[in-house]
Amino acid sequence: MTAFAGNGTISVLFRPDDVSAMLRVSKLTDYATVVLAAMAEAPAHLHAASGLAERTRLELPTVSKLLKQLAAAGLIESRRGVNGGYRLLRAPVAITVLEIYEAMEGKLAMTDCAEQPGACQRESHCQVQQQWRRISSVIARAMADMTLADLHHPQAVPMRGKPVPVKVALG
Repeated sequence: MTAFAGNGTISVLFRPDDVSAMLRVSKLTDYATVVLAAMAEAPAHLHAASGLAERTRLELPTVSKLLKQLAAAGLIESRRGVNGGYRLLRAPVAITVLEIYEAMEGKLAMTDCAEQPGACQRESHCQVQQQWRRISSVIARAMADMTLADLHHPQAVPMRGKPVPVKVALG
């Protein structure tokens, strides 16, 4: 897959035999969205880790790890005790996909220099750094425009942001 930006568009050349070269989130981030979507079914309810594992068909140790990380990021709260469990700290419509991503993976950046200036020795003479920052920004905006509620009810996803034109060439 080859991607480049120009004239306000992102062009992608996808070769079907090259599936390893795709933009993707980690499995844990993917699973975090699944667990949070299950919690969004009853946002004020306290959910047991074992119940979430059963509902999502994920292993309990994985769900427990996700819940700890999501609680540390401030997306959910944990209550101990016999009547304890986990629940969302905000309504599903107030939790963005970008927040979920960053809770699991850190700040979104396509390249090291897009995340932190000075991270690359070639930065002073790099011709593409600004474009990578721009691409990172476009992806972050798209993720910020989608909420947990949108993930939970995919048929009702309204376009909130500005559409990003994408050209796809198969070859």
